[in-house]
Amino acid sequence: MKISTLSIGDELICGQLTDTNAGTIAAALLNEGLRVQRHLTVGDNEPDIMDALDELGRISEMVIVTGGLGPTADDLTSRAVARATGRRLIVNEDARAHVRTMSGKLDSLIVCPLSDKQAMLPAKSTLIPNPNGTACGFQLMHNGCFMFFMPGVPSEMIVMLRESVIPFILERVTHKRVIRTACLNIFGPCEAEVDELLQGIARPEQGLAMGICVTFPRMQVTLRAEADSHEAAAELLRQAAGTVRERLKDFVFSAGDCSIDAVVAELFRDRCLTLALAESCSGGLIAKRITDLPGSSAYFLEGVVTYSNAAKQRLLGVPAELLEAKGAVSSECASAMAKGVRSAAGSDLGLAVTGIAGPDGGCEDKPVGTVFISLAAPDGCWTKRFQFHGSRDEIRTLTAWTALDWLRRYLLQRAVS
Repeated sequence: MKISTLSIGDELICGQLTDTNAGTIAAALLNEGLRVQRHLTVGDNEPDIMDALDELGRISEMVIVTGGLGPTADDLTSRAVARATGRRLIVNEDARAHVRTMSGKLDSLIVCPLSDKQAMLPAKSTLIPNPNGTACGFQLMHNGCFMFFMPGVPSEMIVMLRESVIPFILERVTHKRVIRTACLNIFGPCEAEVDELLQGIARPEQGLAMGICVTFPRMQVTLRAEADSHEAAAELLRQAAGTVRERLKDFVFSAGDCSIDAVVAELFRDRCLTLALAESCSGGLIAKRITDLPGSSAYFLEGVVTYSNAAKQRLLGVPAELLEAKGAVSSECASAMAKGVRSAAGSDLGLAVTGIAGPDGGCEDKPVGTVFISLAAPDGCWTKRFQFHGSRDEIRTLTAWTALDWLRRYLLQRAVS
């Protein structure tokens, strides 16, 4: 079935708001085994709306439209639809009753005269109930294409989509394929490396597609299987996901929506170990990510931000001679910080970061983006130099992610206690 979507609103094409409706609709349809083949966005301009409806109507069996059904002068969708389909614009009494009912529920003492505008709909259209707002949606058929019109407010649209639009579409699907998706989250390699490592996994002829999406600083490998049955789609995904994990190994840190923070938290709980942090260039960002998750007090004991050399000496016991000889941004300093915070807190693990986040402070030997990370544990202390690139925020983010990934990899090697 050929389905298209259309989003309407000046706020969308001017960048004031991000269009989340298009993605929500596409994801909801995909979950039902249906794909969106095309999406358009136009402003609150009657000719543009009419042209979009004409274009999508000619190539689609179903068109789902959001936006432009409000009570103000710039809400032009209903009038544009009437003109595009050659229908009269009339007062729909059921829609008018709905406006008044919802206005009462919203404790409005006076029904705004403009509210009747929301009851002006194209003739011979069917209402789509809106339990959360004043604007009814409506649907009609034009030149063999079903068209659905809903408000642009996401909380209103999604209910109408799930309760009315999708059931209507599913009743008219003669042969629905099963489409299932699996996502694996990656941190470490660049996009080109991942692409090369995963060559040949996608098999479109067998219904298996693969995509790589970069959402700094992580990547997500999306596998999508299409088959005639749930069992066949699940087996395609199982085999493909296994191959991805086999090829990318420890670069895969989770599946689905599970963040690296949540992975590290679960590993700490399973291993019954504790952590203390000493941060310099990251300014407490690692501690924030850890403590953003509830229950972190079970394994996170304390964190210190030792920005100055004096703080490193006073709070972590880093020798003044070491700082003088090697500098605060050095392997030796990072190691001393990790050992110092572990000793001071009495934790199982001590992790430290020190570096130059920029934009100033770099030199030839240690340019901006130079970061040392050190992990002190009962079985040793490991320190490594990294050279990150990007803005100050990007360098700090990469530092935090790399530190968390170090913890993840160390904990994975530890047997569950």
